[in-house]
Amino acid sequence: MNPSGQAAAKLAAIPLYVHGEGTREMTQDPAQDWHKVCALAEIPPLGARVVKSAHGDIAVFRNADDEVFALADKCPHKGGPLSQGIVFGRKVACPLHGWNIGLDDGQAVAPDVGCAKRFAVRIENGVVLLSIQPLIAA
Repeated sequence: MNPSGQAAAKLAAIPLYVHGEGTREMTQDPAQDWHKVCALAEIPPLGARVVKSAHGDIAVFRNADDEVFALADKCPHKGGPLSQGIVFGRKVACPLHGWNIGLDDGQAVAPDVGCAKRFAVRIENGVVLLSIQPLIAA
C-alpha cells in the first residue's frame, strides 16, 4: 500500500523470447493487459519478432510504413512460422507454401481459406506494446 492507502500498480516481469536475440523480459501493466515488447527500431522494416505466450508464439510484424501487427505465429494452412515469411504491404507470405495472410485481419487471401489469431498491438513513444489476449473475430 502507498501512503494514500491504495495498492500500487505493480509491473510484472514476463519472459520474452525475441527470435534471433535470445531471452529478455518484457513488462506488463496488469490493469491494462499491455506488454512492452521492444522499441519499434528493434523490429526491422518488413520483418518480425516472436513473443512466447500462454497462447503460443505470437509474431509481431513491422511493414514498410512502420505499422505493426500481431498474429499467432502459425499459418492456418499447415502451421508454418509466419514470422519467417516475407512481409509485403499489409500481408505476409507463409514460408512453407506461400499462402498470403492479411496482417490486419489474419485472413488468408482468396482463393485460400483460413485465419490466424490476431492480437492487439500498438506503438507508444516508439515502444511496441502487445496485448496477449487474442482478439475475437468480428
